[in-house]
Amino acid sequence: MTTPADVHDVRDPELPGRLLAAERDALVPLLRSRADADWALPVAACPGWTVRDVLAHCSAALVRVVENRFESGVFSPGSNERDIAERAGWAPARIVDELERGMTDAGPVIARAGGALDQVALGEWVHAGDVRVALGEPGAYAGSSLPEALALLVSVTRTLGHVPVHADLDDVDEPLKLGEASGARPPGRFIGDAATLVRLYAGRAADGPYELAGVEERELVIFG
Repeated sequence: MTTPADVHDVRDPELPGRLLAAERDALVPLLRSRADADWALPVAACPGWTVRDVLAHCSAALVRVVENRFESGVFSPGSNERDIAERAGWAPARIVDELERGMTDAGPVIARAGGALDQVALGEWVHAGDVRVALGEPGAYAGSSLPEALALLVSVTRTLGHVPVHADLDDVDEPLKLGEASGARPPGRFIGDAATLVRLYAGRAADGPYELAGVEERELVIFG
């Protein structure tokens, strides 16, 4: 059974960094073990992008955080495509090196940002799941860092004032309370496994059974 990290109304500034570090330790060795040809595999969650494109986007985003480079339009589709194009000639090992650096160094920067960049860390974790699906690897949107990811999902949805949802997860001991808690709207209800919950909030297709009441799937999505 997986138990999510303790979640409080007060933001834990170290949580995004812990999630990135845990995912770094799992993902980087996996990427270094794969053949270069695997980098051309399509990523279903990101139409038009390959494994290379997703990882180039991830590494570029984290380096922007580390170097405090947030020009106008940053993280827009056009900005993301330019970041990917800049790395088109890089060997896979160089992209992994940059990704490893970003996952190591971005945590303290995100911690100091007061919550404004927490969603970046969660997005990196989700993209790692996208890559695992493309590579046929187990543990997509789950794995050993799931407790930290769920705790960060709760924190991010509260910060965003997102639709309230109570989630009873098959593989987590305690229910999660996501979104704002003002009482202005009765909370929706989710029943299913944790990976499916993450998929829905990330705008990914569910691949297992679940129940959702009082809220529509489209309302859950936090990544544009």
